[in-house]
Amino acid sequence: MSRSSKKTLVIGASQNPARYSFLAINMLKQYLHEIEAIGLREGNVNGTAIKTGRPDLESIDTVTLYIGPRHQPEYYSYIIKLKPKRVIFNPGTENEEFENLLHKEGIETLEACTLVMLRSGLY
Repeated sequence: MSRSSKKTLVIGASQNPARYSFLAINMLKQYLHEIEAIGLREGNVNGTAIKTGRPDLESIDTVTLYIGPRHQPEYYSYIIKLKPKRVIFNPGTENEEFENLLHKEGIETLEACTLVMLRSGLY
């Protein structure tokens, strides 16, 4: 289990159990991380509310992306404004343009899998 909770924002959250974002929310909860979730539709995953739009959030340590590069530009300024310590680009979400913007703002980026990071203690 995690020693310190990292408040994590899951972008691309889904109630569909076949989606990796669904698995990530459940695993983050299992590892005792505080979770915020944004998706296309409001919903709930194991007690975590999925919000829509760009809710006002504070103290986000990590943003983990489950939306492809084509849909990321609409989130650029929102994520930068949240000032997370890091953004995880899960497989299929890699985006050099966005990673460069984040680096300029002093935000760490990782091309990694949230699920693997949690399981291996690297989260």
